[in-house]
Amino acid sequence: MANPDLARIVAEHDEEMPSRSLSPRWERALWIAGLLIALLVLKQVFFPFAKGSQYYLIIFLAVTLPLVFLSYGRGHSPKVVDWVLAALAFVAGSYPLFGGFDEFLNRQGQLTPLDVAAGAVLLVLILEACRRTTGWVLPVVCVAFIAYAYYGGFLPPSWSISHSGVDFAQIINGFFNDASGFYGTPLDVAATYIVLFTIYGAVLNASGAGKFFVDISFAAFRKSRTAPGRTAATAGFLLGTVSGSGTATTVSLGAVTWPMLQKAGYPKENAGGLLAASGIGAILSPPTLGAAAFIIAEYLQVSYLSVLIWAIIPTLLYYLGIALAVEADARRFGAKPVDVDAPRFWDVLKLGWYHFLSLGIIVVFLALDIPVYRAVVYATGVAALFALINHRRDWFRLVTDALSTGVRSALPVIAVCAAAGVITSTITKTGLGQALAGSLVDLASALSSSETVILMLTAVFAAVAVSVLGLAVPVTASFIISWVVIGPALITLGVEPAETAMFIFYYAVLSEVTPPTALAAVAAAALTGGDVMKTMWQTWKYTLPAFLVPLAFVLTDSGAGLLLRGPLLDSVWTFGASALGVAALAVLTGGWLFGPARWPERVLCVPAALFLLYLQPLTIAIGAGFLVVAVAVHLVTRGRVRDAA
Repeated sequence: MANPDLARIVAEHDEEMPSRSLSPRWERALWIAGLLIALLVLKQVFFPFAKGSQYYLIIFLAVTLPLVFLSYGRGHSPKVVDWVLAALAFVAGSYPLFGGFDEFLNRQGQLTPLDVAAGAVLLVLILEACRRTTGWVLPVVCVAFIAYAYYGGFLPPSWSISHSGVDFAQIINGFFNDASGFYGTPLDVAATYIVLFTIYGAVLNASGAGKFFVDISFAAFRKSRTAPGRTAATAGFLLGTVSGSGTATTVSLGAVTWPMLQKAGYPKENAGGLLAASGIGAILSPPTLGAAAFIIAEYLQVSYLSVLIWAIIPTLLYYLGIALAVEADARRFGAKPVDVDAPRFWDVLKLGWYHFLSLGIIVVFLALDIPVYRAVVYATGVAALFALINHRRDWFRLVTDALSTGVRSALPVIAVCAAAGVITSTITKTGLGQALAGSLVDLASALSSSETVILMLTAVFAAVAVSVLGLAVPVTASFIISWVVIGPALITLGVEPAETAMFIFYYAVLSEVTPPTALAAVAAAALTGGDVMKTMWQTWKYTLPAFLVPLAFVLTDSGAGLLLRGPLLDSVWTFGASALGVAALAVLTGGWLFGPARWPERVLCVPAALFLLYLQPLTIAIGAGFLVVAVAVHLVTRGRVRDAA
């Protein structure tokens, strides 16, 4: 993203803080550090350390945490305090290896005062790294959890969240020398999967894939009144494969498609809503998904391919909603065809078809039971080789730049994942997750005695809770916290872990387009010049199916069909019913059916959508009935208006 204005918009509105604009000398030094770490990560893939995963994670955190202090902060070069913090991070991070790794592990539960001091220093440094990369909220949340662990014994015994209290040495032991702390599943995922995918995205982008994806989207639809909207949605989906951020994808997409949308007659707010919805949709879609998808695979002990398969139908429903909204908007606004100076589709495809190959390789290798961390390395290698086609002379520099960039772009996620260990360790030691989950169910039970209603209320409360949490913390942290706090509530009520995990995943990601913050929508408004709040609500219009479809996962046993879990026939009829529900939502929000939709048919589409998305034969029949009535009312009133004219 060479345009400084676009970079500024991303920096202001992304959930991650901007890194320093370093002077050339410091940029070169950190480039070398990033490259060396990338080589360490690749070495671990094929020649893992004999002492196991935790040994590697200690080394990984010890070498990446100092980079955070050197890369993030004020000014164009690291200050003395940054170097001091970086040195402390390396020493404290490497401490478990100083006196012997095995000896350190053997002291679990009985740490020496020096162990506790080193762990406490590392805790403070991780929270400061998290503050520098994502802001104050997550560190404050972590401190609140630490205070709860220490002072929990002072809470009234009648409170469900009270516990006996944990002394400081044991708190640090849980963070520093326990599988649920700093070196738990979140950091393991960051060091094993996420950093490899950020490297892959950087290499893919360096090969020219980003430009190709935009060009082929323009060439595919060319000149029609719906082409601008279709192009934006398609380009957003493709660009998401080289960007892990919904906000960054939104801004990159808007830079090339907003002028076309403007010429077509899209109002600023509607165009901004479409750009934000298209940008965030890429994180919800296979084959890359978001960082939390890797954590799902680890938590549930399933293959990443399984998670990709679970996401197929929800992705189709999400883009069906956007496609229907695009069709409605083009007609309602009277969008005009726009002449696009783009080559023919087949010419573009012939020149850059190979950019799709590495994406396909990931899926094929996963289907062959090749571990995901190796599959993505092979795909990265393919993308790097194809970069030779366009960059013969400077190929080596481009690839090494991409390796370093990939590591450095993962630094905020690494800090978040290490900090997440504070939360998961505290919840494990105090039993807070089960207590809060029980309280959530108790709240629903106080409002109704019906098991069905209790599940519905718990799901709605959970959706609101995850969305609100996501307004304050990054997506990855939001998923981790929600999984250990809210997940048990749904599982207790009989929802399968897979459905629960995907439910939480979708709402964690959708927090980026949830008012009143809606970071992706705010960035889109900054780009188009539209009103921020109106852009947020337009974004919500485009993404409404994504907010309601996850509820269908958990409310009935048939929801498993939407995740392609179970008989194929179940997936077919649940997809068909949900597609009708999405169509009803499109009529409601888009105000268009076969012509302008008036309030009677739009109101009828509300129960139609809700009943259709409650995946039971009777409710589907009722929902279909409401939709048929809505269509009939529309046709009758439309005919009367035409006759009167």
